[in-house]
Amino acid sequence: MANLHRGEIAAVIDGREHRLCLTLGALAELETSFAVNSLPALVAQLSKGALTSRQVCAIIAAGLCGGGSTLSLQEVATMHFEGGASGMTDIVARLLAATFPASGMPENTSGPVTPNPL
Repeated sequence: MANLHRGEIAAVIDGREHRLCLTLGALAELETSFAVNSLPALVAQLSKGALTSRQVCAIIAAGLCGGGSTLSLQEVATMHFEGGASGMTDIVARLLAATFPASGMPENTSGPVTPNPL
């Protein structure tokens, strides 16, 4: 079960519920994936809202890793998501909203959320 107070979300991927969390280590991996050299630069990149499919995959893989999974980026790229591409972007939006809440905890973590990384 996901602990929203720790920035975790739950998502069904490949028909199984997974816990995702962007830990400090996961964020460091994303800095590398996004070719940025600081957390503020990563936040700025995420705030643009125009993510490539490779970046969406990297965010989900980092979130799974932060949630305790040992799946590789290549394995995540072959997984099936409820709702297809829309389901993938929903997971990313909820994960970013849980990681970077504007103030306090996000109120809606079970449905679509607009990420606010600031």
